[in-house]
Amino acid sequence: MKKVTMLCMLAASALAFQACENKSNTEKASEEQADASMDQAENMNDSLQTVDSKDSDFAMKAASGGMFEVEASKLAEQKGMNPKVKEFAAMMVKDHGKANEELMAIASAKGIVLPPQMGEDHQEKYNELSKLSGKEFDKKYVSLMVDAHEMDDKAFSDAATECKDMQLKEFATKTSGVVKEHLNHVKQIRDSMK
Repeated sequence: MKKVTMLCMLAASALAFQACENKSNTEKASEEQADASMDQAENMNDSLQTVDSKDSDFAMKAASGGMFEVEASKLAEQKGMNPKVKEFAAMMVKDHGKANEELMAIASAKGIVLPPQMGEDHQEKYNELSKLSGKEFDKKYVSLMVDAHEMDDKAFSDAATECKDMQLKEFATKTSGVVKEHLNHVKQIRDSMK
């Protein structure tokens, strides 16, 4: 009887020890998972590069300008009278739409929060344009696109040489060439309308 009691006590002790050990292993596994999650979060934060404020400002201004050029061009596709204006507007929607998407992807990866809509000055120009029609519309649209692309030309050229962030610098360099083409094209349209 003593042997059976002793065996039962040993078995109970072994089970209790095993349970404690299992609890300890479970706690260790949970702690390891928590540590792994923390390491992963830290790595994600480390991968979100901080961007120079001038680079961020460029991205935000480029986003507002890009939205304005796309929205004004959509309006020109609908209201424009001159076939050259309509053709240019379609090119703007395509090219600047693509550039806007690329900029949004870069900004998102860098933690730059871009404006959800065009800036106030761009909105005012858009509102003014939307009230016009016919030749008056075409003339104003072309004038706005010349002005916008002259500003873009300087901004993108500066960013192509001055951006510290390599992705934004590459984006500015690539887009700068497209902006120059657009500027030359819209100036030709403006000159043909005189």
